[in-house]
Amino acid sequence: MKNIDISNAMTVKMDDIFTQFPPMPDFEEGIRRAPKRPMTLNKGEVQLALKNALRYLPEAWHEKMAPEFLDELLTYGRIYGYRFRPVGRIFGKPIDQYQGNCVEGKAFQVMIENNLDFEIGLYPYEMVTYGETGQVCQNWMQYLLIKKYLENLTQDQTLVVESGHPLGLFKSSPISPRTIITNALMVGLFDDQENWERAMSLGVANYGQMTAGGWMYIGPQGIVHGTYGTLLNAARLELGVPEDGDLTGKLFVTSGLGGMSGAQGKAIEIANGVGIIAEVDESRINTRYDQGWVSMVTKDPGETFAAAKKAMDEKKALAIAFHGNVVDLLEYAVNNDIHIELLSDQTSCHVAHGGGYCPQGLTFEQRTAMLTDDPEKFIELVDATLVHHYKLIKTLVDKGTYFFDYGNAFMRSVFDAGVSEICKNGENTLDGFIFPSYVEDIMGPLMFDYGYGPFRWVCLSGKQEDLLKTDKAAMDCIDPDRRPQDRDNYNWIRDAHKNKLVVGTQARILYQDAMGRVNIALKFNDLVRKGEIGPVMLGRDHHDTGGTDSPFRETANIKDGSNIMADMAVQCFAGNCARGMSLVALHNGGGVGIGKAINGGFGLVLDGSSRIDDIIRRAILWDVMGGVARRSWARNENSMETCVEFNEMCKGEAHITIPYLTDETMIQALVDEKLKK
Repeated sequence: MKNIDISNAMTVKMDDIFTQFPPMPDFEEGIRRAPKRPMTLNKGEVQLALKNALRYLPEAWHEKMAPEFLDELLTYGRIYGYRFRPVGRIFGKPIDQYQGNCVEGKAFQVMIENNLDFEIGLYPYEMVTYGETGQVCQNWMQYLLIKKYLENLTQDQTLVVESGHPLGLFKSSPISPRTIITNALMVGLFDDQENWERAMSLGVANYGQMTAGGWMYIGPQGIVHGTYGTLLNAARLELGVPEDGDLTGKLFVTSGLGGMSGAQGKAIEIANGVGIIAEVDESRINTRYDQGWVSMVTKDPGETFAAAKKAMDEKKALAIAFHGNVVDLLEYAVNNDIHIELLSDQTSCHVAHGGGYCPQGLTFEQRTAMLTDDPEKFIELVDATLVHHYKLIKTLVDKGTYFFDYGNAFMRSVFDAGVSEICKNGENTLDGFIFPSYVEDIMGPLMFDYGYGPFRWVCLSGKQEDLLKTDKAAMDCIDPDRRPQDRDNYNWIRDAHKNKLVVGTQARILYQDAMGRVNIALKFNDLVRKGEIGPVMLGRDHHDTGGTDSPFRETANIKDGSNIMADMAVQCFAGNCARGMSLVALHNGGGVGIGKAINGGFGLVLDGSSRIDDIIRRAILWDVMGGVARRSWARNENSMETCVEFNEMCKGEAHITIPYLTDETMIQALVDEKLKK
């Protein structure tokens, strides 16, 4: 074939987006840039990476772009196609400002551009939304083509996106998904960090993180309700705080102020506690301070702990951003016998060796330089710091601190650094770790097992008044006297506007169970139908009851051995496709790293139609209860109770298999007797 024939065969292509070869856009000062990524391609693979990038462009541009792409690959470890980035700030505009043939096509453009906002994205020029590596797509050519496809998308078509690449539009129907997304789904034999890095450099894999590559990230608000709930319940379980109490006078120490970890300061203040959040990147601290998500910035450990003690004594809420390494902070606490009640970490340890964790003794700038100049030494320093970090935590725990792994692969990273004693069996991770995971001890039994998870929505009109109406509608659907979780959730949504949670477009997070989500979604769709609000995009974090399989986080409290299986996430994805969700996504990796999780999510555009009412009833219930059913089958007591209620409520329409329980004493005696022989 000839390129002229190929060009003539397409109506969506780069050379139709640009009337002439585009100039290189300027990069705005003060915007965070991604560090150099690992690039270990051999000469032949470098050539392949160039061919893979050039296939997006007409032949007339190849001679100019080939050296430019090669320079990007050698300089950054990836080909981003910077020349094709639109000029200026990208942000989620009101839906009526987008072109499209259906409301979903316009809605997805709002979501993508909200993810790429300078105020939202971690490294916006590299399309990294959060989590150090979580990208909307791989390069700016993909972005432009996806946007063009969404402008052309109709109610009878589905856009297929594979690791950021828009495969094309395919004939479907109005009850089919409008977009199906997969990211980094690697064949098992090659599902590891080394092969993923190779695939990323070649331009054939995209790390969607969770909601980045699924286009549903809503800034730090997306995690803040879960963080709030985790801290409250940790205090109730471990510090003697009553069920209706809060964190007044309590201290929480952690690290990370990036995309997800940036929620920690806001959450601790809403819970009326005192928090110290260490962060080595001053730009991230400045972002959170300017947004009002931390209230004080310090650089000296002594000054930091003194400010925290003063706030605790005065019973005032305070979030302190400590500009420095958390290991320095913990060293000071150990050496000065400072009691820390709650302790965790939310650095991006799923890519600890790729810049997600900063070694002690290095500034952020030195960290970034060493990633490029001496990556082997950087890895050595990371591992040494992880070992020291672990020893400090162990010392503090022995003195009464409650430490929990916050789902960032911290304990796994410590194990990978050579500390086998962090495992319960002292040898490998199969039996878990000596410290609890926040899912294992807190969120799993108290939230996920009942079906409570991070339900979220975006008011596509961009109007604050629409968001306030949805807040009121959601609050009306919650009975605060039903369960303690419902009381917490009612209080949360009641105070959401007062707590100034919005960063980017008008969005909200609210933990809800299956029927809570259904009822709220139906009420929202009715408001759209009546013209009281504009269209709404519903979704959730992939970090949910049934959205993710990962023994290192989401399925950490599943104890029947199936925590290493990925059936639930895949079934959730397939079921949401079959039930007509507007957007359905399935990713490898997520918050704990490549090969350590399979996660999926959805988006549902509420347009006020009865068609959407039907999808809400059949899809949202499935999306939640599939996960509750899996947890019930693992003999999780709270899930079993929820499934009994479900079977009664849905008699004749749906039914879940519930496990019979066994006599533990009988089983143990039988096995002991047989194994003696």
